[in-house]
Amino acid sequence: MGEEASLAHTPTWVVAAVCLAIVSVSLAAERFLHYLGKSLKHKEQKTLYSALQRLKEELMLLGFISFFLSLSQGFIVHICIPEAATHFMLPCKKENPRAAEQGAKFCKQKGYVPLLSLEALYQLHIFIFVLGLVHVVFCATTILLGGAKMRKWKHWETGIHREIEEKLWKAGYERKVTPLNVVLHRNQGKFVSERTQGFLMKLAVVSWIIAFLKQFYNSVSKSDYEALRSAFVWIHYPKKPDFDFHKYMIRALEHDFKRVVGISWYLWLFVIFFLLLNINGWHTYFWLAFLPIFLLLIVGAKLEHIITRLAQDAAASLSDGTEGSPKIKPSKEHFWFHKPGLVLHLIHFILFQNSFEIGFFFWVLVSEGFSSCMMERKAYAISRLVIGVIIEVVCSYITLPLYAIVTHMGGDIKLQAFGSDVHDSVQSWATGALRKKTLAPDERLGSSRATLTRTPPPDLDEIVSIDDGGHGHDGRS
Repeated sequence: MGEEASLAHTPTWVVAAVCLAIVSVSLAAERFLHYLGKSLKHKEQKTLYSALQRLKEELMLLGFISFFLSLSQGFIVHICIPEAATHFMLPCKKENPRAAEQGAKFCKQKGYVPLLSLEALYQLHIFIFVLGLVHVVFCATTILLGGAKMRKWKHWETGIHREIEEKLWKAGYERKVTPLNVVLHRNQGKFVSERTQGFLMKLAVVSWIIAFLKQFYNSVSKSDYEALRSAFVWIHYPKKPDFDFHKYMIRALEHDFKRVVGISWYLWLFVIFFLLLNINGWHTYFWLAFLPIFLLLIVGAKLEHIITRLAQDAAASLSDGTEGSPKIKPSKEHFWFHKPGLVLHLIHFILFQNSFEIGFFFWVLVSEGFSSCMMERKAYAISRLVIGVIIEVVCSYITLPLYAIVTHMGGDIKLQAFGSDVHDSVQSWATGALRKKTLAPDERLGSSRATLTRTPPPDLDEIVSIDDGGHGHDGRS
């Protein structure tokens, strides 16, 4: 085979046609992202717009990796190592033992071969892009399917608002005072009885088994939603029983989503670790496919069990002699290490691991073919693909909506769901207060005088329902 032709010996119409195709596709993708960003800003979807900016950062990182590989390929292929060092830890057995002769033009010393061939560099280049692309597509699919499931809860929220309005109107018509706790703690007794009925539910093993199974059937029932909503509103907005909890959840989830889109440094380390252990005969690719589905089922069971624990705590409060209806008390103690945010990190890892599995499958399919040894057995390859689809559906339609509602039972409030203005205002006030606390007494006095005219921290109880975009009770912006 002769040497490959350079640009100097390539027809100009070929070069121009290829450049036109590449530039056209790149500009079309850039314009699509640009108009998508304008659309999100026009609809005041600030959190999704931030997620889009994060996506652009990831694409820029992938572009930089590609650029670095292109610049350094000449240097990498001239790094020579002994041929004996390339005979172990192989994904596939070598069919051509005369690799030294193929690398003779790069390595002049006999018995030495390039550290990485040009073909291997090209395949690595493609693999990184496929991985990033599949991860972004999977994340977008997850948030779209999860959001579609959560939007089905909207009619529950509408029904709650309608019932609250009817109760308050009836109380006013009859000139009676309806206690807000009666309005807020609606149907909590039904929720507690459903989640704690039966002697066996008091056993930890039984409650865990039921929690594991419930995530596949009616994972968030109407009574679950109403009870958890009332608990959240009673803690944070006792003066506003008509608070739009559903829209607050959607916006908080959108804010969390921009953290899931990115590929963190520890996820890149996971990729490197997998590439290191992808050794022929170990079947690493096959066994690794079970890791995300195992974690996903554990996370789903944990979230369901947290709901059950909240109901058990509410029932226990009545058995202690407390009067009235059972009341749910959100607490971080039910979460792993008392950190609700840890669940999001696990979901992030599960999504990335699943996209890595699917991306690796399509990369091998395109670059090596279905009969490649890297695919291993056909039964293994097909099973991995099926597991990947199952993970995507379960994570999107079950686990993500569960996370959206249960994570609010940690007792905290997510200011980001009210918009960047409220979040920045509270954060700025908290930073100023912390700085003032560290000052000396005389400096603190001067600082207090200088800040007397500043805006006080926002009172979250006075923030109106999310429906008006975060304006005050009087409708002023």
